Amino acid sequence: MARFEFNSEDAAMGGTINAEVLFQMGILASTGRNGDLDNVAAHKWFNLAALKGKSEAAEYRQELAAEMSKDELSDALKAAREWMKLH
Repeated sequence: MARFEFNSEDAAMGGTINAEVLFQMGILASTGRNGDLDNVAAHKWFNLAALKGKSEAAEYRQELAAEMSKDELSDALKAAREWMKLH
């Protein structure tokens, strides 16, 4: 099982989290490869990857959104905004 963790030290050391890493996080969450299937987390990661220029992530995000409730979408968007504030 792959596990990615991001923290403030990454940013302090000049590290950047690229779109491909964020996209792969979405893949893990959307397929359940890292445990339970989590559409909210998957949407969040795909959204962040799309914002960094990964066009494939935008397509996955759109497909996933069609299967999610309004509350799930709201939670995913909120989680993405919170993640962006921290990173």
